[in-house]
Amino acid sequence: MATKSFDLIVIGAGPGGYVAAIRGAQLGLKVAVVEREHLGGICLNWGCIPTKALLRSSEVFHLMHRAKEFGLKADNIDYDIDAVVKRSRGVAKQLSGGVGHLLKKNKVTVIMGAAMIPAKGKVSVKTDKGTEELTAKNIILATGARARELPGLEADGDLVWTYKHALTPPKMPKKLLVIGSGAIGIEFASFYNTLGVDTTVVEVMDRVLPVEDAEISAFAKKAFKKQGMKIMEKAMVKQLDRGKGTVTAHIEVGGKVEKQEFDTVISAVGIVGNVENLGLEALGVKIDRTHVVTDEFCRTGIDGLYAIGDIAGAPWLAHKASHEGVMVAELVADKHARPVKPESIAGCTYCHPQVASVGYTEAKAKELGYDIKVGRFPFIGNGKAIALGEPEGMIKTVFDAKTGELLGAHMIGAEVTELIQGYVVGRQLETTEEDLMNTVFPHPTLSEMMHESVLDAFDRMIHM
Repeated sequence: MATKSFDLIVIGAGPGGYVAAIRGAQLGLKVAVVEREHLGGICLNWGCIPTKALLRSSEVFHLMHRAKEFGLKADNIDYDIDAVVKRSRGVAKQLSGGVGHLLKKNKVTVIMGAAMIPAKGKVSVKTDKGTEELTAKNIILATGARARELPGLEADGDLVWTYKHALTPPKMPKKLLVIGSGAIGIEFASFYNTLGVDTTVVEVMDRVLPVEDAEISAFAKKAFKKQGMKIMEKAMVKQLDRGKGTVTAHIEVGGKVEKQEFDTVISAVGIVGNVENLGLEALGVKIDRTHVVTDEFCRTGIDGLYAIGDIAGAPWLAHKASHEGVMVAELVADKHARPVKPESIAGCTYCHPQVASVGYTEAKAKELGYDIKVGRFPFIGNGKAIALGEPEGMIKTVFDAKTGELLGAHMIGAEVTELIQGYVVGRQLETTEEDLMNTVFPHPTLSEMMHESVLDAFDRMIHM
C-alpha cells in the first residue's frame, strides 16, 4: 500500500487534537488526524459535555422543588432517568457530528483506527481494512487519558462504576459511594444527590475539591452537607467486598477501619495518560507517571514530535488541550507561538453550587513569597443573587500588595463558571486593582460582586 505523506499528523481527535488539526489546516498545512473511537474524544462524548447535560437536568429538578418560593406551583415532581440520559447522549452526539463537519470543512483527512509510531516521522494505523502507513515531519500526540483504576476498586459496570457507567446508569443507585472529590467525583455526587440518592463522598486529602482555595472547599463542604451529602475527609477506601447487589466498603478514617454498605460505587480517583502501544519507549520519549514530559512549547525532545492535552500532564482540562493544539500548529507553521501558562487557565466545577477559579490560591501566593491583599464578597450582598433566589456563595480575590497584580480569583455560587472569565481576561491583560476598580460593572448583575471583591481587598467595599 502506498505511503501517504502529510505536513502534520495528529493522533487523537479530542479537544486538543481536532483543534490542532483545524488550526494547522487553516495555516495551509496538509493535515491528517487519526482517531480510534469518537471524534471529539472523551470531552465531547463521555466527559465535559454529557455531564453538563445531566447536571442541567438535576438543576431544573432542584428548581422545580423550589417552585413555591418563586410563587409557582409544581405537583408530583419526578424524573425519568432514561429520558435524562437520552437527552445527555443526544447533546454529545450532536456535537461529535459537528466536529466531523468542521474537520471536513477544513479539508483535514480523518483516519479511524489505532495509531502507533514505528519510527520518527512515521505513523502506522490499524483500521478496519488493514494497515495504513503515513509519514509527516511533524506529529502531535493528543491521545488523552482514562480513569485511574486502583487495585481492588476496579469497575465492573454493575456495582462499581467509572464515569462512563455513571453517565449511562444501568440502574438508579439508592445508596451511593463516590471515591474522590475532584471535579469528576463531586459533579457525579452532586447529580445523584440532587435526584435523591443517599450519597457519601470519600476524599483521601484533608478537604473536598482539594485543588481549590481552602476557604472555597470549606464553603462547598458546608453546602454539600446541607443538601444531605455525607463527606468523609482524610479517608481511604481500603477494599470493596462485592456481594449480590451490595458492596461493603472498608473505609479507613482516623486510624480506624469502618465498614459501610452501598449498592453502587463510583470511582473517580484521577486519570492515567494513554501512553501505551504508541511506540514511545522505542523512540526515547520520556514518560513520567503515565504522562509525556514536554517543555513549555509541548516539545517532547524528539525532533518533530509534540504532546498536548491530558497526555502531557496537568491541568487536565479541555480548554488547556485546545490552546496547546493551536500553539503547536502555529509553531509547526512557523508562526509566532506563545506558551500556555498553567496558572492562567481557569478551572470550573459544575456541582451545585458551582465552583470556579484561576491563578494562585491564598496559600500558594503566600508560599511563593508574595505580600498579599485578599478581598471577599458574599452573594447575600448582591441584588441579582437575591432576585435569582441564589444568596449562597462567595467571590474571593488575591492581589500582590506591592504591584496590585491580580494573583488569583476563587468563586463559589450560581453561574460562577461563566463569571470567572472576567478575571481570566484581566490576568491575560496584566490588569491591576486600579483597572478593575475603575471598570464599570453593569447593574443588576452577579458580576458586580467581582468588583466589590476587588474593592474589599483594598478596604473600599461599598455594599457590605
